[in-house]
Amino acid sequence: MDGGDVSVEGKVTCASWIKRPENAHLAVIGKSTGTCSSLEIFSFNSENTSLSSSPKATYVFEEGGEPLRIAVHPSGDDFVCSTTTGCKLFELYGHEDNIKFVCKEFPIQDIGPQKCMAFSVDGSKFATGGVDGHFRLFEWPTMRIIVDEPKAHKSFRDMDFSLDSEFLASTSTDGAARIWNTRDGVPVTLSRNADENIELCRFSKDGTKPFLFTTVQKGNKTLIVVWDISTWKKIGHKSLYNKPTSIMTISLDGKYLALGSKDGDVYVIDVTKMEISSLHKRLHLGTNITSLEFCPSERVALTTSSQWGVMVTKLNVPTDWKEWQIYLLLLGLFLASAILFYVFFENSDSFWNFPDPSARPKIETLHVDATSEEQWSSFGPVDL
Repeated sequence: MDGGDVSVEGKVTCASWIKRPENAHLAVIGKSTGTCSSLEIFSFNSENTSLSSSPKATYVFEEGGEPLRIAVHPSGDDFVCSTTTGCKLFELYGHEDNIKFVCKEFPIQDIGPQKCMAFSVDGSKFATGGVDGHFRLFEWPTMRIIVDEPKAHKSFRDMDFSLDSEFLASTSTDGAARIWNTRDGVPVTLSRNADENIELCRFSKDGTKPFLFTTVQKGNKTLIVVWDISTWKKIGHKSLYNKPTSIMTISLDGKYLALGSKDGDVYVIDVTKMEISSLHKRLHLGTNITSLEFCPSERVALTTSSQWGVMVTKLNVPTDWKEWQIYLLLLGLFLASAILFYVFFENSDSFWNFPDPSARPKIETLHVDATSEEQWSSFGPVDL
């Protein structure tokens, strides 16, 4: 299945995966019908790469406001939705067949529309970047303010936390990019040429040497630029798909980057080779892709656009080994080793099949007469 539509009434504005135990993942989708807006939660079926035909739970924004962005806590128990008026916090509870979520009190519910929101990988921090360029960094769940910078950017474009949660990268609509130390809030500005716009950013997540990936628009050319986070210097760049990009994400294991173009294409990059591993043209034909996320446990992408709504797409990348497949392989190797050992034991004569002691030849006692002994002793001591 290359791409599957999900039937959702109204205009889809945003979507995100919700990681759940035993890979029973959910998808939360924001939509607007013009007269009212809502959030809907769907279950995910990995066997046929699809979402449930109807929502498992729904929340209606009775007080107004349209959902713009969704950020899900790594635990999967909470998520924040940015609306045209501010942010709302939701708590999820129940099981797959009886999922419910409720809106809770939140101190930033009146801060206005937020273009970017993100939780740190360890779940201890939460960050927002406003349409007005205001940057806020909080401890989670206490919401103690770490950074409050009203003039961080002209207007936020993208943001992402590093794997160790020590840094946060942010980009602006004017092409600038900054790196924030999440302990003290001290920023570093990434260098760029006058004709370069840094647009999207994602930190590596594979646990090896950490890097920062950014998309850079240089005239009509789209580049993937890699930065060393110890010096914040460029260490390389590559042009892989020369179309302007609207969104970028990275898989939880850090093996793949996925990018969505402004005309509806999605392409997946193998981070190790820095080559395109999977290309899905015209997935959202002629429309800007507004949401793009990897499924927490499958090589499946969740995408949205204003025209085509929400889609779940199985990505054409090499299949990962499942845990049960690894155990099955180890069991097979063990059984093969046991069989070889048995065959060797049955057919070996020189090592395992010791001769019968009773069949040993008798060794007769050697008798030396006195004459022979005198002959040997006549040589005297040997000088060594």
